[in-house]
Amino acid sequence: MEFKTILVESRDRIAFVTINRPDKLNAINLEVIAELKTVFDSFEKDENIGVIILTGAGEKAFIAGSDISALAGYSPEQAKHYSEVGNTFLSRIQNFPKPVIAAVNGFALGSGCEFAMACHIRIASENAKFGQPEVNLGLIPGHGGTQRLARIVGIGKAMELTLTGNTIDANEAYRIGLANKIVPLSELKNAAEEMAKIILTKPPPAIKYAIQALNSNLELPLTEGLKLEAQLFSDCFKTEDFKEGTKAFLEKRKPQFKGK
Repeated sequence: MEFKTILVESRDRIAFVTINRPDKLNAINLEVIAELKTVFDSFEKDENIGVIILTGAGEKAFIAGSDISALAGYSPEQAKHYSEVGNTFLSRIQNFPKPVIAAVNGFALGSGCEFAMACHIRIASENAKFGQPEVNLGLIPGHGGTQRLARIVGIGKAMELTLTGNTIDANEAYRIGLANKIVPLSELKNAAEEMAKIILTKPPPAIKYAIQALNSNLELPLTEGLKLEAQLFSDCFKTEDFKEGTKAFLEKRKPQFKGK
């Protein structure tokens, strides 16, 4: 499968997806979103893919934002459509049953920060920059930034970043919980791959249920979230991987999970 705006490769059950618009600092447009949706749809059904790593081409940018040359010509109706398409896809990433790791190599601004926040884990290079600078263009975030940023870093910090349009470096992003880990740029891909390999040693059903339960924090009250957790905890007991995991523990051996 060939694409115009992204590169896709896979090995050892890890899919590497690279937004490939280096001349535009990997800026997002509707074509990029459509191609990403296509590959993620294929990943969900592919048993040979267990973890996805999302990054940007080159060393300057993960995603520098939306393609301003496209936005500048939008009508209000077109802008709403663009926002809704992006939000639908990023919600799909957030709720994807297989872990998605953002390898943030440089600028993650505007839509770039929003794409990173939708991923389950964010590993940043030392030169990474995060922010929601839309206010500098007379805009607000349109791909979930007003919602996910506050949930990740708190309403006060989210207000500060969104209302000032300021960017922050990788160290500050790590301090406020926006980045899980910081590594040198030269080690970014390996660091993301190492984390993916650790996750791949775990049983896929438990990983899927954990993502679902953790994401419920964003939508459900505590009492309802606890009910969901109990149900998903119970569902784990129906899997062959649970039986294998407990048996292996009792027999003091490494489990052989099958994803069932």
